[in-house]
Amino acid sequence: MVQEYRRILLNGYPLIVTPDGDELVARDGRRVAVAEAIHLPPCEPRKIICVHLNYHSRVKEFMTKLPAAPTYFHKPVTALNSHGGDIVRPERCRYLNYEGEIAIVIGRACRNISPAEAAGYIAGYAVANDYGLHDFRDTDSGSMLRVKGSDTLCPIGPGLVQGWDFRNKKIRTYVNGKLVQDGDTADMEWDMHYLVADIARTITLEPGDVLLSGTPAGSRPVQPGDLVEVEVEGLGRLGNRIVAGPVAVREDCGAQPSASEEVLSTAMGGDWEFRGVRAPRGPGSQFYESTVKA
Repeated sequence: MVQEYRRILLNGYPLIVTPDGDELVARDGRRVAVAEAIHLPPCEPRKIICVHLNYHSRVKEFMTKLPAAPTYFHKPVTALNSHGGDIVRPERCRYLNYEGEIAIVIGRACRNISPAEAAGYIAGYAVANDYGLHDFRDTDSGSMLRVKGSDTLCPIGPGLVQGWDFRNKKIRTYVNGKLVQDGDTADMEWDMHYLVADIARTITLEPGDVLLSGTPAGSRPVQPGDLVEVEVEGLGRLGNRIVAGPVAVREDCGAQPSASEEVLSTAMGGDWEFRGVRAPRGPGSQFYESTVKA
């Protein structure tokens, strides 16, 4: 049986609710309109683990090959965000990309299991958006820490859906109502059960932990004011607004945001230079001004 649960903040208190038409119903009988609800992330993870490449359309876009086995990176829990939450693009950064994804949420302690056993350890699934701040790609391309782990860059929601079959499901991303990613879970090389079992070989997964399962082709930068929505068949629609951060990235320490060829080749799609676009020279270039200046 498919069942959706959401976490919201009602009168200052977090509650678990279930959808009922245009309303959300708490276990104590209170009701709130979906449009007025303040959503919280549907889970409270101690770990957020993400697979690098999984969808064949994404691999083709980057003109590369899949590795023999999945590779992963880690988003800190401070990046966690919710349906309706603002996504902050820091000042002096220009290459904030959406990546529509599906979140796998762990339901019970999981270690050393087979892919065939994984379903019994999954609490449910949710829509996610694995935002990337590619201005730091030059220095963090290995760890992805600042690229993928900056504050607000991991919205999950609007709810957690139990009993959902991940096979052959559509996943689409929209920016201001325009379709920008159009994928299907049938295009994944490694399915949800495989990913859980792979990580659990050496890392104990705990209740609430999240695995992000990859994104299809079409990730591109978005600007302050844009509304980004990810819709997954059977899981719902996650929406977030991009806002400009009020504080600039500090210049007195650390690597600085850049617009190198590595940054552009990731932010604009792996084949950007083969579309007749030449490498920009940062702010002031015609390419920069026409595509990413906010």
